[in-house]
Amino acid sequence: MTDVLITARQLAAALESDRPPVVLDVRWRLERPDGWPVYFAGHIPGAVYVDLEQELAAPNRPASEGRHPLPDVERLQESARRWGISNDSWVVVYDDAKGMSAARAWWLLRYAGLEDVRMLDGALPAWESAGLPLQPGPVEAKPGDVTLRYGALPVLDIDGAAEFPSKGVLLDARARDRFRGDHEPVDPVPGHIPGAVSAPTTENLAPDGTFLPADELRRRFEELGVRDAVAVYCGSGVTAAHEAAALTIAGFEPALYPGSWSEWANNPGRPVETGE
Repeated sequence: MTDVLITARQLAAALESDRPPVVLDVRWRLERPDGWPVYFAGHIPGAVYVDLEQELAAPNRPASEGRHPLPDVERLQESARRWGISNDSWVVVYDDAKGMSAARAWWLLRYAGLEDVRMLDGALPAWESAGLPLQPGPVEAKPGDVTLRYGALPVLDIDGAAEFPSKGVLLDARARDRFRGDHEPVDPVPGHIPGAVSAPTTENLAPDGTFLPADELRRRFEELGVRDAVAVYCGSGVTAAHEAAALTIAGFEPALYPGSWSEWANNPGRPVETGE
């Protein structure tokens, strides 16, 4: 398996090499879904802007597939070619939110069969902290010819998520207060999938926003009961990809439930647990 992460200095060197990566800027936040203005103001040189809502997700279908359904693979392939990705490309993704949105691109491209996709460890702040330059304005890539096909990573549907705690550990990557059901700011029902274990993805990071070392991540997940079979969900399948990255760094092969809590909470017949 290829590496999950790349440092800012490694990326800077790779951009000057004979085989530079395709760099994708995936700046998106729940409170600021349109990252274009901040991208336009300054981005890693050569980076192409990726719209998470429009290019890394299908239209919102809460009851059937959640708030951020996976896009059709043909649509993703069209976008990936526009970003400049070919079959022999390697890709680096980043954001300005500790990798929480860039992880969606990392996971989705891996799921679609692209083998060498890496996340910038520490995200854009790590690049800036290293004193590396930003480039303003848009970047239009030379079109690529990549062929994508879903199925390279394991996924769960809603029934698979319901059954998973009987055979493995189902991790909930949301904040603990949302897991407990103390409040629910987005979805119609508070709580979590019965049998799930709280594992906020933010706890996979060091204070500077970089991922914890692999041995520390493995210890963390083992303390949560993970031994072999493990799956992860979140609110709408976006930050679950970040936890999937942490699990992969730790040496596990996680399944991801793309519909996540947004799909579960919009199906009234599904049971809900609250509390710890």
